[in-house]
Amino acid sequence: MTTKRFFAAALLVSLVLAGLVSYYASSNPDGLEKVAGDKGINAQEKDHALKDSPLGDYGLKGVDNARLSGGLSGVIGVVAVLGVGGGLFWVLRRRSSQDS
Repeated sequence: MTTKRFFAAALLVSLVLAGLVSYYASSNPDGLEKVAGDKGINAQEKDHALKDSPLGDYGLKGVDNARLSGGLSGVIGVVAVLGVGGGLFWVLRRRSSQDS
């Protein structure tokens, strides 16, 4: 398998997991949140500063369907990480080739 095919397959798997499989994720709290609620640890819990941002709380603002909203925000996250990571690698690669 070539490197390009590997990265294309990895991107496809990432997008499928973020966009489709996240649709089936449980909306119930995870174990840590459950224990925090049961023991009263979350009594002092506060909303974070970015709660009202377009991608706040694992969803896309303006999309009413919670599962669709979560899937779309996952896909946006994958694309954003790919863009930032790819850009960083591109800059570092160009920089190291100029130093040689």
